[in-house]
Parts: sequence; C-alpha cells; structure tokens
Amino acid sequence: MEHQAPPFFIRGISPKTKLIIYGLLSLALLIIDSRYRVLDVVREKVSVLLYPLQVVATTPITAAHRLSDFLSDQARLRSENERLHNQQLEANAQLLRMRELQAENDRLRGLLGSANLLPGQTMFAEILYTGRDPFTRKVIVNRGTHDAVVTGQPVIDDAGVLGQVTRVHELVSEVTLLTEKGQPVPVQIQRNGLRAVVFGTGQATELEVRFLPLNADIQVGDILVTSGIDGTYPPGLPVAIVQTVDKSGASNFARIVCRPAGNVEKHRYLLILKEKRDIPPPPEPEEPQEGKKKPRRGGH
Repeated sequence: MEHQAPPFFIRGISPKTKLIIYGLLSLALLIIDSRYRVLDVVREKVSVLLYPLQVVATTPITAAHRLSDFLSDQARLRSENERLHNQQLEANAQLLRMRELQAENDRLRGLLGSANLLPGQTMFAEILYTGRDPFTRKVIVNRGTHDAVVTGQPVIDDAGVLGQVTRVHELVSEVTLLTEKGQPVPVQIQRNGLRAVVFGTGQATELEVRFLPLNADIQVGDILVTSGIDGTYPPGLPVAIVQTVDKSGASNFARIVCRPAGNVEKHRYLLILKEKRDIPPPPEPEEPQEGKKKPRRGGH
C-alpha cells in the first residue's frame, strides 16, 4: 500500500498564482465591459439594491450637514437682521433730523420775512430755557446788554406778538410772554378800530379782553392788533383772535376769550424789535392848591 500525505499537508494553488489569475480575469472583464457593455444591467441592478443601504449609511452625515447649515443660516440671518435694524434706526434718526432742520429753516425764513416787513431794526434770538417758576410764562433768550437789548423791547415771531423783554443781563435776557397772568397789551379791533386791553390768564393758549361793555362791537373771529398807545408795541402787530364772546348780562362787562396769534408755546427762535418810540411822558396830575377852600353851602 502506498503512503498518502494527510489532507492538512496537501498544497493547492499558491496565493501569487491566484492573484495573477484573478487579476487577468478582472482585466478581461474590464475590457469586455468597456467594449460590449455587458455589465451595465448588472451594475444598475446592484446600484438599485444597494441604494437603501447607501441612504441609511449617509443619513447621519446628511442630517449633520443640514443642521450645521441651518444653524449657520440662523446666525447669519440674526446678524443681518440686527445690522438692518441698526441701519433703519440710524436712517430714521437722520430723517427726523432732516425734517426738524427743514421745519426750522421754514420758521427762520418766516422770521426773516417778518423782519424785512417791519420798519425798525430787529434781532434774532434763540430761546435757551424757560423760567424757573412753572406758574409763570417767561423764557430766557440768548441776547443781553452785550447785544444792546433793553427792557421793554417787544418780542414777536412771524405770526404775531409774543411778549416783551422784562429783565436784561450781560449775555441773556428774560422775556415775559403775553400769556403771563395779568400781563396787559393795548389792542384795537382790526375790523372797526375799537380800542381794548388784552390780559394774560396764565394759560398757554388763552387771553381775555376785559372791561368792554356789553354793547361793544366785537365778535368771534375778530383780529386784535396792537394799538401802539402805550409806546411799547408798534401799532398793527397781530396779538390775538377772538374765540368766544359772552354777553349774557351776568356782569356789566362782556366776557371775551381769545387765543394768541403768535406761536407763544412753540418754536425756539423769535425776533426782538429794537425800535424805540419817542413818546412824551403823560402830564403830571394837578395838585390841589392849599390856600383855596371849598365854600360851604349857605355859608358866609
């Protein structure tokens, strides 16, 4: 009997040979597939079968990419939104400033037109602040003795009388508005020339005409202008417009309420009239003579 080697020791084709064979086989398949496309159907079938596995395998990566893109877009949109919001605030602030400058320019043009129409010299002034007492109607302007401002000079704007200078310092002056309680301004009705006196009531938009009899010719809508009698205000400046006339007879005088013609509580700029009217002082009252006595009735 012949001796046979155990199966464990039987040697087959060597790995190098197998590598060569498989390499040649792969090369042959590549050449055949490139020329005759015989494996296209197989490749398509395999790709269809492997697609679900490919989707499952790439799902975490795709989700991570989408989440990263979402977060990046959110951060970018927030930053862009904040930038646009800041730009909008700046643009709105600039627009408001431009509107204020336009309105201020219109007011200054109105004042300049009023200054050109007045016969005397005028001076622009800016309101710096209001008086310390909240119950008074006074403002402080940036003109003083350095600018030749004196007490008693009238103050106006492009719409009418505002008040008069009552105190003067080196660089600033105090202007008492015509709405100050008890502040009188001699006026006359533009329609018929009837003289009267307008008094401030302490209210920002209210004046009153006092001591006119019930039969006085005054009506709602009448324009009251300065009469020039007191020598402080030149004649013809608008002072007030009649709002209500009460002739109910409860008093001996009519109750007449007006609103100021000028912008008493508005704007920052005004005009100081430097015109000084030379009016002689009123005569002194006659003094009774000491040597003369009144005769008695029926006396000697």
